[in-house]
Amino acid sequence: MHEIKFGTDGWRGIMSDDFTFENVIRVTQAIADYYKKTKGCTGLKFVVGYDTRFLSDKYANLVSRVLAANNISVVLSDKAVPTPVVSFSAKQRNFTAGIMITASHNPGEYNGIKIKTSLGQAAGTEITKGVEENIKDYDPNIIAKADDGLIKKENLTDAYVAFLRSYINLKKFRNATYRVLVDVMYGSGNKFIAEVLKGTKIKLEFMRSNINPSFDGLRPEPVVENLKDTIKRMKREKFDLCLVLDGDADRIAAIGPGGIYIPPQKILGLLFLHLLEDRAFSGGLVKTICGTTMLEHIAQKKNVKLFETPVGFKYISDLMVRQDILVGGEEAGGIGFKNYIPERDGTLAGLLLLEMMLYRKKPILSILEKIEKEYGRYFYLRQDLKVKSKVELDINRLKSLRNILGTEVVKVKDYDGIKFILADESWLMLRVSGTEPLVRIYAETKSIARSKRYLDFGKELLRRYAL
Repeated sequence: MHEIKFGTDGWRGIMSDDFTFENVIRVTQAIADYYKKTKGCTGLKFVVGYDTRFLSDKYANLVSRVLAANNISVVLSDKAVPTPVVSFSAKQRNFTAGIMITASHNPGEYNGIKIKTSLGQAAGTEITKGVEENIKDYDPNIIAKADDGLIKKENLTDAYVAFLRSYINLKKFRNATYRVLVDVMYGSGNKFIAEVLKGTKIKLEFMRSNINPSFDGLRPEPVVENLKDTIKRMKREKFDLCLVLDGDADRIAAIGPGGIYIPPQKILGLLFLHLLEDRAFSGGLVKTICGTTMLEHIAQKKNVKLFETPVGFKYISDLMVRQDILVGGEEAGGIGFKNYIPERDGTLAGLLLLEMMLYRKKPILSILEKIEKEYGRYFYLRQDLKVKSKVELDINRLKSLRNILGTEVVKVKDYDGIKFILADESWLMLRVSGTEPLVRIYAETKSIARSKRYLDFGKELLRRYAL
């Protein structure tokens, strides 16, 4: 029997290996048991959604029936939806919790379960550990106990779209004639931006918008290596902007005219400045340990509080509930916003990026160039190395390093992987992924060539200091 553990964002596994119908039943029963113990056995109600992955709708139906067998009322989405739709529904309609069937940006052979709280945030460690402790042997009779009358299929997207239309300044969009390409990477974010911008003159074109559970052999993660055809199209055709969503549409990346990739790190800085300066919002800024140094400069110059968390949006979610946070984001493209849900939303992030262009009446690359001149231009790279078995870093030995490629190490952070901060503001980080069998190497310097050398040095460190 496979051990089931929740990672940085839910439980994920390979379908027909550890992510099986039997294990989905076990995990769902554990979720039901946890909430019955902590919230009581009556009046519980869940919202359940699913993405476009193979069998996601079947898993969602199974989850709903297990919950119904526990006398829990269920609202099940009537179609594949982005993860933020489940988070938004949980908060807006005061559900006890939400369950989303998705493996986010993992390859097509994966699927998973994300738990959302009644506030719409990612379930924290207290909840996921509580669920893990309740996982028991598979009960083959549980489905026969389901009261199907407790399950209702509903449209969850209309209220979500209406809210997004109210969050952005729709008047700014009315007569805009931007031509925008949207790459949804075969995921569940398909056409939602079009619904929000209905009635405007913005010309939207979509690519990779059909259902393809294999994601054409790529991970549905908006990183450069997965966007070669998209970048080529941006070089070939005249678009003002390309927005890229991951598999469950809670992450964002962008591509400017000419095929210039705009990393999520820079989008986070852009959107924080947009809401602060153009929309006159207030609040702090959250980044993860592997966030760009540019964000530190923005927070310092704008005299706003900067928070730093481990990797995993659940840590940012927690801060957004407890603190006055304007924008919080992770390096992989998940960004959350004030006066919404304490969760990330790629669709809203993309809309706000367009809105920034409208407020400033400038092309996206001109806006970025001006901001980089003021807050610093950094070249951020990440490389993922596949591993066959569990890997640990020898943190104690790694901490003994005093310089990297001739530059002094002035600080080491080891609360999530290990990060070396150097005297010239460059940094190198090694971290074992919490969602896939990968070791990630991150580097940021003031030149692309130097960042590449740091990645190579990071690979050498892994050969020497991985256990």
